[in-house]
Amino acid sequence: MLILDEPRAERSDQELIAAALARDTSAFGELVSRYQNRLYGALVHMTGSAEDAKDVAQEAFVLAFQKLATFRGDSQFYSWLFRIAMNASVNFRRKNRSLGASIEATKERIGLEPTDPRRDMQPDQPMEQAERQHIVREALAQMTAEFRIPLVMAEMEEMKYEEIAVLLKCPIGTVRSRIHRGRAELREKLRRLLKNEEDMLDGSG
Repeated sequence: MLILDEPRAERSDQELIAAALARDTSAFGELVSRYQNRLYGALVHMTGSAEDAKDVAQEAFVLAFQKLATFRGDSQFYSWLFRIAMNASVNFRRKNRSLGASIEATKERIGLEPTDPRRDMQPDQPMEQAERQHIVREALAQMTAEFRIPLVMAEMEEMKYEEIAVLLKCPIGTVRSRIHRGRAELREKLRRLLKNEEDMLDGSG
């Protein structure tokens, strides 16, 4: 009688982290595969650029790999990773686009290459959806980081205010205020962008 091996259960984040710390680099590669698309999607909204988001995501994973031993497990791995990505996003604007040879070497070690979720779009997906996403990214890009980042965390990442407060290291009341003002600012910018597009269409007709 042929006995088939039972399918291997998916390892938890903590199991993968422990394995990665035990020099199993493929384990960290699994963490990358698990979270790269989610992180990339959030970073597109935070940076306003698909290319910049890809660069920042790569740097964030590299830094996470290098700092993995400091992860205490008192929060979810993705929350910890998101904080690293958030800081990397801010620093990215201040330095050269090149991430350096050391980062390239580490990328090779962990098999890192964040994918672009837009590649998964079906050929018959309405163009209007892509256009709406573009307008939202453009509006977010015009906002200051003070309001853009907590808004992305709340709306795109669906994080609780308490978690955002911890990540941003500020009182929960400040988080509520920034998100409230961010929503109002985003609505106004979207209104202007949509009006501009309508005016352009009217002018070309």
